[in-house]
Amino acid sequence: MENVRHLTPRDTDAGDGGLERVPPQDLDAEQSVLGAMLLAAQAITDTATAMDPADHYRPAHETIHRTILDLYAKGEPADPITVADALTKRGEIARVGGSSYLFQLVNAVPTAANAEYYADIVHSKARLRRLIETVTRIAARGYAGDGDVDEILDQARADFEAATTTTARGPGHLAESLLNWDDFFNTDFGSVQLLVGRLMGPGEQIAIVGDGKAGKSLFTLEWLWRMAAGRAFLGDRPADPVPVLYVDGENGRDKIQERLFSYGAGPGRMGLLTYASFPPIRPLDTPGGGADLMAMVRATGARVVCLDTVSRFISGEENSADTWLSLYRCTLLPLKREGIASIRLDHFGKDKDRGARGNSAKTQDVDHVWELSAQGGGMLSLRRTHTRTGVGPGSFAMRREARQDGDNWIPGATRHVLYEPDGFGMDDPSGMAAVPGTVEYIVAHLDKHTVPEEWGSPRVIKACAELGIQARKSKIEEAVRIRKNRTPGDLPPHLPPSTFNQPPPNPGDPPPLSAGQTSPGEVGGRSGGGSPQGTSPRPPSKEGGGAEDRGTPTPLCLLCRTPLDPTRHAAGYDTHHPCP
Repeated sequence: MENVRHLTPRDTDAGDGGLERVPPQDLDAEQSVLGAMLLAAQAITDTATAMDPADHYRPAHETIHRTILDLYAKGEPADPITVADALTKRGEIARVGGSSYLFQLVNAVPTAANAEYYADIVHSKARLRRLIETVTRIAARGYAGDGDVDEILDQARADFEAATTTTARGPGHLAESLLNWDDFFNTDFGSVQLLVGRLMGPGEQIAIVGDGKAGKSLFTLEWLWRMAAGRAFLGDRPADPVPVLYVDGENGRDKIQERLFSYGAGPGRMGLLTYASFPPIRPLDTPGGGADLMAMVRATGARVVCLDTVSRFISGEENSADTWLSLYRCTLLPLKREGIASIRLDHFGKDKDRGARGNSAKTQDVDHVWELSAQGGGMLSLRRTHTRTGVGPGSFAMRREARQDGDNWIPGATRHVLYEPDGFGMDDPSGMAAVPGTVEYIVAHLDKHTVPEEWGSPRVIKACAELGIQARKSKIEEAVRIRKNRTPGDLPPHLPPSTFNQPPPNPGDPPPLSAGQTSPGEVGGRSGGGSPQGTSPRPPSKEGGGAEDRGTPTPLCLLCRTPLDPTRHAAGYDTHHPCP
């Protein structure tokens, strides 16, 4: 008798006629659920939020249900043949009634489109069974005089809560998505306050992307701890504590403790932060995984969920759009439906300019994408590259502060603070020109000191050293490329004569390279050799009668001797861009 649930003392002690009573069940609904799942993959998704495999009354049905979910999570087909094969390999095919029973399930289902309705029936019967078991257990403890009365009551409340809590959503939930126009237009959506830190609003979904050494987890954990504890962050005002669930599949517990202590967190100072370290949840791009996470959310009452790192919680290929569409459908959509905000941490791909690694579909379902970059010297830039609403600041310049005592970080001494610039570069729309170490900062300072934009990387690197501009070589080289590729509309306003004036090359064609020469006009590391002029030709002066007034001559490029663009000439340049 492997396919029935055996009677327990709870069944026989339920009162008069206990042995004749059958616990609430509906075998037809159970068979229809499984038959629908074997027929259509969509039925697997539909039933995942309505019931759990343990809701089946027959143990064999629970075994079949879990096998289907396992195959689906691996991206494999789940039909009578593949399920029978999987059960055979596990040695369980005979216990569930053989492969013929799987085909019987398929033939018995009226229609796979009603799978969620069948699952709701199964789940309702399971709740009744759990309620009966809870009452019986409490009554047995009362008869036995087992424990303190208050203790029994507390346990009873917990048992009733567990027995009646449900993730099932019957057909009535469909009407919840319909807008009530009176309530809708009486809601002032513009008055919603951003969450502390001003990176997102309540119920929004964001992604924080960065390279593996940028410190995404270090930054995000401090932010969410301060949010959960009702503390200020990044210059923002303190706010009421927000329940936060941090789901971590990347960092060990020793590292988590070290970071929390360094922020100033500790016993009695954790606020409403709940931390799940390497939780055994199923992949979140599967129905079962979405149901697992929603169960954790409901158990903790979280209003903000963080996934660190999102790639640790998926089963599909990162480069497949289906993976991220499944993640949204199974996990992010249920969160968004209930107004729960979510944060996904992710890594850059091989090409940093293309954002997070994997398929571009990753960014289609989030409200904002933030890119965190380390600039060196503790400086960080946080820039919003994608947004649906445009609400809130688009970038932050930060400084990471920390102090160490030997090998240990001093408690309360690690924090992320807004960088207070000296005013220079604040007119840059991105705000990055005020952040030391960024490419924008280098470009702005090279323009400020009128370093010629046609200079190559070696001369600009030397100029940066003389000007005290500290930056990585790669960033200086990128700044050089940006300055050389600017169009006249991108050029800075008219600047005073360059403080880095050096004799220009000979007019006409560039001279041929000679031995040891690295670029025109430079031999043996010295520049300016071979130029007899030393100054740029100027139009004759009209003051003091020094020359006959013949009208304003057409300016010519100093190198190729063709007419120069008037806009470029007005900006103080005497060569074409990018004339060698």
